[in-house]
Amino acid sequence: MTLEPDAAYRVLQSHDARFDGRLFVGVTSTGIYCRPVCRVRLPRRENCRFFANAASAEQGGFRPCLRCRPELAPGLSLVDSPQGLAQHAARMLEYAARHGQPVQLPAIAAKLGVTDRHLRRIFAAWHGVTPIDYLTNQRLLLAKQLLTDTALSVADVAAACGFESQRRFNAVFSERCRLSPSGLRRAQPRALARRRGGTPLLRLPDALACDALKVRLAYRPPYDIAGVQRFLAARCIAGVEAMDDQGLWRRTLAASQGAAPGWLALQFLPERHEVEVMMSPSLAPQLGRINALVRHALDLDADPALIDPVLAALPWPRFTAVPGIRVPGGCDGFESAVRVILGQQVTVAAARTLTRRLVERFGETVETPWPELNRLFPSARTLAQAPASAIGELGIVRQRVGALQALAAEVHHGRIALDRGAPLAATLDALRALPGIGEWSVQLIAMRALAWPDAFPASDIGVMNALGTRDAKAVAAMSENWRPWRSYAVMRLWQSLETGT
Repeated sequence: MTLEPDAAYRVLQSHDARFDGRLFVGVTSTGIYCRPVCRVRLPRRENCRFFANAASAEQGGFRPCLRCRPELAPGLSLVDSPQGLAQHAARMLEYAARHGQPVQLPAIAAKLGVTDRHLRRIFAAWHGVTPIDYLTNQRLLLAKQLLTDTALSVADVAAACGFESQRRFNAVFSERCRLSPSGLRRAQPRALARRRGGTPLLRLPDALACDALKVRLAYRPPYDIAGVQRFLAARCIAGVEAMDDQGLWRRTLAASQGAAPGWLALQFLPERHEVEVMMSPSLAPQLGRINALVRHALDLDADPALIDPVLAALPWPRFTAVPGIRVPGGCDGFESAVRVILGQQVTVAAARTLTRRLVERFGETVETPWPELNRLFPSARTLAQAPASAIGELGIVRQRVGALQALAAEVHHGRIALDRGAPLAATLDALRALPGIGEWSVQLIAMRALAWPDAFPASDIGVMNALGTRDAKAVAAMSENWRPWRSYAVMRLWQSLETGT
């Protein structure tokens, strides 16, 4: 959303968190750029320069604020529109930066079905910077967070952020951030306190609280916290996840193949518009990846200012408006897709039971601070190589077993990627080609594993019940009014069945 300078300054005066992540201010008198929620002394209007993203502020000659920490701001809310190509490309670059992956722009352009030249032109026109500058900024913001919130060595930080060498990392960081990596740590005494323990942010057993890694992630208000917590609590799988009465969500996690597993715990801080996350020290080298997974799992990058007005087209007054609807994803795309398959033509409770059996039979054990959380969700490799009869013994019908193993094989061999950086059309076509995966499953996987905001399972029984019809064609026609945010409409319709409003 583009704002005139005077309107942007009013946002800065009010510290309006709705603009967090899509408005940054560079202050010429200090050479620093901040988020609109920063609580430093308000700069003079004539000293302010406004930017739509952190990369543009950096290119304008400003370094990131050490207090409001631009790396914690919400990211892009993807839209299906003319600018969607540029936003999808940016999200793919963010994904690569968070996962420390090398990037080849022609490959990204090919995935999006355009030429490299066209992508560069559209990207620069929409974001104001080149794709490479945007990627470098994302890597540096991740590096800043790793240097601040973990005890990783500078060499490990450089590797985790995708830099080819520590020397290159030091040079780029010093040039862009006006501070060396070691200098940043000296300027952040809180980081040392965290690494030595500090005050626990969440309720953990004393023996582990002092060693846990602690971070905070921001979101744009409003946020339907109660709705998200109900959704997660109803789908908690014993051994993998748990939600307590105070809204503390905990789970086990293997963030990537071959990496050390661990656990995370999180809770909402509504007064700060943040989520507080604590994770096991074993996950520290993957902090960027973990942050991306949590942001996806809780849909922290959504922009209610764009979504809520479209949801007003739902057939009110049958449904009471709920500001800040979110689409919970998952901490692993393959896990989300498996849950979708196991949920075919059964209730949420029945799907949860089948998933629990799968975890108990094939999930590896892991130690956590909570005895009841002791299993990892089975990997794609494990399920692909398991005897079909062993999966069938769990009460899973043959067609579902075939679908699970076909999907697992494709994911294990890298032919299908189930993450928010995956190309949508090609991924959905690959899913449709698998046995036992119909359009309902494809749409839900797009919604929860790929974070696609306009997915819509028109034949979903819950959606049809909420709308009072069993005519899927009529439902699909009605949903045209809710583009490009139909995934959020689905969540609101499901929610109405739970709450009766």
